Amino acid sequence: MSDQKTILDQMRNAQIQDTYIHPDDLAWVPFPGAPGIDMKVLRVSSESGTWTVLFQCTAGSGFPRHLHLGAGEYLMISGEMEVRGGAKAGGITAVAGDYGYEPTGMIHDWTNFVSDSVFFFTNHGPIQFMDDDDNIVGVLDWQGILAIDASAPAPV
Repeated sequence: MSDQKTILDQMRNAQIQDTYIHPDDLAWVPFPGAPGIDMKVLRVSSESGTWTVLFQCTAGSGFPRHLHLGAGEYLMISGEMEVRGGAKAGGITAVAGDYGYEPTGMIHDWTNFVSDSVFFFTNHGPIQFMDDDDNIVGVLDWQGILAIDASAPAPV
């Protein structure tokens, strides 16, 4: 590659920024409304509303009923997660190595972690939490993720 091409690439790249995260350097932060679930924020985009986190979930913990207002994607790193009651109830059971895509509009009742679990999760928009009568009890968007992350202790 020519010196001129290298200089042009450097000038172009100086206007944008790559994101590199070392998750081991981040503190786990409690996920509000879901005891036993912690997260590490990896990336938040104000442009698209997308947010990416690592979730750490203790056995027996779970996410309450929610509606995906943006599609979600996950990769199970360890453990076992049951969505809509798990495979034995007609839902999904995800284990280490499994990938899942949850389209916009998908409603999940209690999402249960059968064993201690860690998974990588990206949501392309907000999530709306609801009670059993479909009353909205909260909406979590990229700004909410940043607020949760701001409560994390400073890295050591």
